Amino acid sequence: MPALSRRQMLTTLAALPLSALATRAALAQEAGLITGNVCLIQRATTEGPYYIDPGLIRADVTEGLPGLPLALALQVVDADCRPMEGARVDIWHCDATGRYSGYARENTAGETFMRGTQVTGAGGVARFNTIYPGWYRGRAVHVHYKVWLNSREVLTSQLFFPEAVTDQVYEKVAAYGGRGTRDRRNETDRIAQGAGDGAVAAVKNADRGLQASLVAGVAA
Repeated sequence: MPALSRRQMLTTLAALPLSALATRAALAQEAGLITGNVCLIQRATTEGPYYIDPGLIRADVTEGLPGLPLALALQVVDADCRPMEGARVDIWHCDATGRYSGYARENTAGETFMRGTQVTGAGGVARFNTIYPGWYRGRAVHVHYKVWLNSREVLTSQLFFPEAVTDQVYEKVAAYGGRGTRDRRNETDRIAQGAGDGAVAAVKNADRGLQASLVAGVAA
């Protein structure tokens, strides 16, 4: 059987149902992707009211705040799933109690926790050390991100988490306790629904806490 070309491989990968996990994972690894849960072009979502650019080029965004450690990897690829080196990736999200930094309405003016920027290497991956996000009323659990190429913003979107993982984190980790029951899940959040299943990160155990990975395809 002749070897698949890269384009044929990626077309096959994108067409496979999510239930074919072993096959998807093998093809994704051969294509140099960090997860088999692939959406070639991620859908743009609302930026939200909480974006600021504090100019912090850093991998660790926690600033010592409590929460379950989360190693977050975003791989920027083009429409053919080729990793893109030199892309700037900004992330921001709330802390374990649902607060965003940098806003007077959150009583966090001047603070910069859970915000940071990384530039992708040859594999197209930007890596961050953060914590599993908390929740706030009206939204499913999420992380905001922006991708820039040559100083031009090419994608503003959000990534989400498997609900079963979130349920376990919030049940077992004290930093997330005492806040009652969250009022939105992925299936009832209009932004999550608009982003689609491809915006749900692949999550697995790490040495400390969890590791979440997402391939962010951009139309450069």
